[in-house]
Amino acid sequence: MTTTRIAVRAGHPRAHVDLAVGALAPRLVGRTSGTAHVALSAAGMLLLGGDLVHVEVDVGPDCTLELEDVGGMVAYRAPRSASQLTLVARVGSGGTLLWRALPLVVAAGARVERRTQIDLDQGGCAVIRETIVLGREGETAGSLTSHISITDPDGPVLNEDLDVDGSFPEPGILGSARVLDAVVAVGFRPDLQPGAMLLDQPGAVARHLGDLMHESPMDDVWATWSEIAKSSAVPPVATAVPLTAGGLSSPRGVDSVRSVE
Repeated sequence: MTTTRIAVRAGHPRAHVDLAVGALAPRLVGRTSGTAHVALSAAGMLLLGGDLVHVEVDVGPDCTLELEDVGGMVAYRAPRSASQLTLVARVGSGGTLLWRALPLVVAAGARVERRTQIDLDQGGCAVIRETIVLGREGETAGSLTSHISITDPDGPVLNEDLDVDGSFPEPGILGSARVLDAVVAVGFRPDLQPGAMLLDQPGAVARHLGDLMHESPMDDVWATWSEIAKSSAVPPVATAVPLTAGGLSSPRGVDSVRSVE
């Protein structure tokens, strides 16, 4: 397993960014002295049975890191071997992590195990969007086991498990819905959106269950909550960074590990 790593530290005149290519290839889109905008694309065909995708994110104190997926991800049929997705993120004191992930499609016969762990230092915050689509159009979905754990210096903020199988939909979990679209905000009190759940610690979770992705209202929730999270950070006026000839969608021409000064 090769780990994809993204780390940002404040610097002058521009932030210092470390990028390491694993199953996903990170590309620097822009940065200021305290912010970085990074795009993620697949470095190969994903997700096949037995694939291990591991991503580590490190946001330095008083920095803002914006991550965006260039393309969604499909987990393909693999009844004998599960694929694994792991995200481990640390947000330093006063830092902000914004990750807008595109949909994960769990195709028929796929088995996916996903784990997200986010640790916030004092004053750190994060807004994460996670979208699951059970099955491609006209097919029964595979199975997904998902766990998210978020902590701050005072202890657990959110600890949640989801276990679904498209072949055996369960009332009270997803029922007949194919799409689970969620936005999680932690480390601050966002404007409460209709149907959102406030957490005991500063934060909230908003979810949409439905059959079609375009019916989800989470685009507006994401836009509102991410702007609130950025409001106390340095305005993200990006400095242009040359891209490789392969563009954002191709890992060719990118060193497996690079540090951008």
